[in-house]
Amino acid sequence: MRFSRLKAALLPASLLFAALMVVDQAAAADEALLEVLDAGGERLVSLPMPEGEGWCLEWNHSVEGFPVLDCYRNREGRMVLVRSHLPDFAAGLDHIPGRGRQVSDGEGGYWIEDIDEPVPGNAYLLRVGAMRVDHRLVIDDTRTSLSRLAANERVTIRLALPSGPPE
Repeated sequence: MRFSRLKAALLPASLLFAALMVVDQAAAADEALLEVLDAGGERLVSLPMPEGEGWCLEWNHSVEGFPVLDCYRNREGRMVLVRSHLPDFAAGLDHIPGRGRQVSDGEGGYWIEDIDEPVPGNAYLLRVGAMRVDHRLVIDDTRTSLSRLAANERVTIRLALPSGPPE
């Protein structure tokens, strides 16, 4: 008799837990993903990228060797380039007037803020550099080396939405 009462008491809690699991899985299915695909479409990286969150692509400048960053954000289901960090005016690292605003980083380099350029199709191609260049995704304090996964290969970096890219 005691076992029946225990079972009856646990039933509502079990049903609630099961319902929460279904809701959690449905929410995860609706979440955007930052993905890196190889040339054959094989997924190399897949990371949750909720609305409003961001990431950077970081790499070492091919001549000077210092890190350069392009930073993106998921804005209403669109991949948007929001800012870049350039530690020097080395080869290929110039601010283009009218494209964001240049702000000192306090260490001799600069940030280009407020670029706010949507990436067409929520994706772009990248020829991943060798380990010397070490292209890497940066989310908070976590770095994922694309050069370790696909050095000297073409990859697609994309913001994948559960319902496809926005119109």
